[in-house]
Amino acid sequence: MTSIELFKTNVDDSGAAQCLIGLLQQNFPYCRITIDLHDCDKVLRLEGTRIENSLVKELVNRNGFLCSELE
Repeated sequence: MTSIELFKTNVDDSGAAQCLIGLLQQNFPYCRITIDLHDCDKVLRLEGTRIENSLVKELVNRNGFLCSELE
């Protein structure tokens, strides 16, 4: 079953966004991943199966960015 998970981040440039998307894609190869740099919450969106929210937050945090789940 496909799910959509949304996260608030502080990623603010396209280079960092592409780097993070590549890293997340390695861990979640069956997901479509985007970061909306134009949104005030810099929304990270994962669409797919087997999304582990805690791992998403850990990977983003480990790379120096804030990440929290959006309600």
